[in-house]
Amino acid sequence: MSRLTLHLSRSVVFVALLGTLLFCGSALGQVDAGAVRGTVTDRSGAVVTNAKVTLTNDATGLSVTAVTSRDGTYTFGPIRIGPYTIDVEAAGFRKATTQLTINVQEQARADFQLVPGAASETVVVTAVAAQLQTQDASVGTVATSQEVNDLPLNGRNYTFLAQLGAGVTKLNPTRGLDATGSFVANGLTTVHNNYMLDGIDNNNDTVDFLNGAAYANLPPPDAIQEFKVQTSNFSAEFGRAGGAVVNAAVKSGTNEFHGSAWEFLRNDFFDAVDVSKWCFSELTTHNPCTTKKDTLRRNQFGAAAGGPIVKNRLFVFGDYEGTRIRQSTLHKPTVPTLAESQAGFLDYRDRFSTTSSTHTDLLGRSFSDATVFDPATTRTVTAGSPDPVTHLVASGSGYVRDPFYVGSIGNQTNFTTPAQQDLMNQLPSGRIDSNALKLLQLYPTANVPGAFSQNYVIDRSRPDDNNHFDIRVDNNFSQRDQLFGRVSYSRRLANFPGDFTGDADNTGFGGGAFTDRSLNLAVSETHTFSTTLINEARFGYSRLRTSSQPPSALISGVPAKYGIQGKCIL
Repeated sequence: MSRLTLHLSRSVVFVALLGTLLFCGSALGQVDAGAVRGTVTDRSGAVVTNAKVTLTNDATGLSVTAVTSRDGTYTFGPIRIGPYTIDVEAAGFRKATTQLTINVQEQARADFQLVPGAASETVVVTAVAAQLQTQDASVGTVATSQEVNDLPLNGRNYTFLAQLGAGVTKLNPTRGLDATGSFVANGLTTVHNNYMLDGIDNNNDTVDFLNGAAYANLPPPDAIQEFKVQTSNFSAEFGRAGGAVVNAAVKSGTNEFHGSAWEFLRNDFFDAVDVSKWCFSELTTHNPCTTKKDTLRRNQFGAAAGGPIVKNRLFVFGDYEGTRIRQSTLHKPTVPTLAESQAGFLDYRDRFSTTSSTHTDLLGRSFSDATVFDPATTRTVTAGSPDPVTHLVASGSGYVRDPFYVGSIGNQTNFTTPAQQDLMNQLPSGRIDSNALKLLQLYPTANVPGAFSQNYVIDRSRPDDNNHFDIRVDNNFSQRDQLFGRVSYSRRLANFPGDFTGDADNTGFGGGAFTDRSLNLAVSETHTFSTTLINEARFGYSRLRTSSQPPSALISGVPAKYGIQGKCIL
């Protein structure tokens, strides 16, 4: 009995939840869409009931109609973002019309005051967009397609524009995330932001954002219709985020064909020599390592196009962007000096030139701080008693150790003279472990003469290739049914080497050869049951796969050629 009751209760809950999801037209959950509402009155201010209101998408030709209710109000939503024309007709009144543009998550208001007259006459209503949207309490900033394309974007990353919103600050440089457009909103870290693409989750949940970004998929600016950054009081339909919601929408095709092609180029051919790069050593200052320019080949190229397949009904939009980066980075690690490596790592006399500091041990012997001591000679001495090895009287009790020295060290107290140091810091061949010797031989030979730190300077190549495409199809079956589907895919190959290659490779966390594959797809069907009952069924899939391995020649090929920077808009 109890088990049957439990099953029945679960069924009731499931039906209730399903009903809530399918039949909650008044909630106007929009995610990436918008809504229009308003009131129709006459000159006296009395409401006009049963007035016919027609909403037409100027880009696709789709028209939907509604009738004003008893209180003279009408509502359209959710509707796709874009330009619209609204016509209002009622018996005994002139036709009224106005135009407006719906943005992401915007609940626009268009009120009409009808003028008595013939229906064949038309009154054009010109309204100024309200600076304050009172239909909901959310706070946000909208970036339109024109703003996304006109504002300068280093790397063509539209998410950088989110930093123009209220309550948003730039992320302090850490692990390269500052270069990905990541930001802090309302004092919360970047992991508390919510990235959405066409209403579908677009967040990167990998540990420490190993692919370098908080989002999973990044369409080019030419593919973004617009996006909105909401920083507070946003609707519960978003959830997850305590920081900000970055809500972007990919372009759709229209009744007119539009396309663009682009090539953005950065190349060291146009750069000056960076004279600020010097090698610093303890012996020389401002000793230039090189006067050549760092390699830089950065090309971002692609095309986007959209148009009708069937006018007023079926539309398609697609884009492709490729990124090719060939960049060198200057590495300056510290390796054994040339003299040390040539001596088989047994002769360290050159270290005496690195310091003038000295110290005195319990036997009164003075040594340079660069002295190499023999651990096998460690012994205890007692204050006031002679040392059995050197016959020197100890000034205190403790431990002493002798240096590596060619000859006898008995009764000698000053080991800081050049003559004495020439006999020191030379290790017997049998005292170095063979395994340690093999490890030391992995180091490359120092190439900065006279330097003891940062004495190996080399340019390492950091190739970074990315391919991205988006395909979106919209179908207006009728006034009651609209469907769209979109697929976005990215594949990135990047190599971030360490200071050394081969068995000596010292690549740390965040380095190596990375392969990122990102897939984000969305399918949405909107059905209008009546003017007060609308359902949107939405399916989304987002996946990011990041793999890494030791640096390799994962990316090969000829560096990107010189090109022309520019953009062609059709």
